[in-house]
Amino acid sequence: MSRTISSTVHPIQRCMAASNPSAWWDGLVVDAGGATVTVALLNGAIAQLRVVGPAIDIAVGEPVAYHPIAELLSAAAITTTARAA
Repeated sequence: MSRTISSTVHPIQRCMAASNPSAWWDGLVVDAGGATVTVALLNGAIAQLRVVGPAIDIAVGEPVAYHPIAELLSAAAITTTARAA
């Protein structure tokens, strides 16, 4: 599967994610409305994220990965900028 990187992702974000691969947190989407996504992380925390950039089709129950250092959200076949709301 090829992965699309949103135009909102800056090269420094990609560099930060690549240099901190263990910082990715896995989770499941529990709420998605507009530009805000709520993710129940597998470590038990809840992250409310504001997705920046093109709207991506994220469904409730979908598995995602969030990189809080680089502020990236990876869902389906796209990686985009996502900041804590």
